Amino acid sequence: MSSSHPPPPATVLFDGDCSLCNGAVRFIAANDPAGRFAFRSLQSEGAVAEPQQPDAIVLLDYGRRYEASDAVLHIALGLRFPWPLAFAAILIPRGTRDALYRWVARNRYAWFGRVDVCALPPPTTAPPTAP
Repeated sequence: MSSSHPPPPATVLFDGDCSLCNGAVRFIAANDPAGRFAFRSLQSEGAVAEPQQPDAIVLLDYGRRYEASDAVLHIALGLRFPWPLAFAAILIPRGTRDALYRWVARNRYAWFGRVDVCALPPPTTAPPTAP
């Protein structure tokens, strides 16, 4: 018997103080016409999971947990074309991908700044935030 309920959205946990991260959330929402992703700031009350790596984005998807570059690539898989093509970067060794990710993460505040208010996507273009 099949269920008539849609699958729960994958949850993207991100740094709500980071301008780059907030921009990434807006980008994901704008390129997610199926509403596959929900969003939650790591600073929000009741955040469901802390990253094991400092400064890492986290994707919770069907019971799987992805962090850092793995999270970015799995998010790309859920976006409209051509973004799923970015998943080809999974062929680059994780250590190399994560080293680049950590370099950007360490410098994100200096390069992109901080925001005073977490800017989740507008309700008209975004799926609901995670509970």
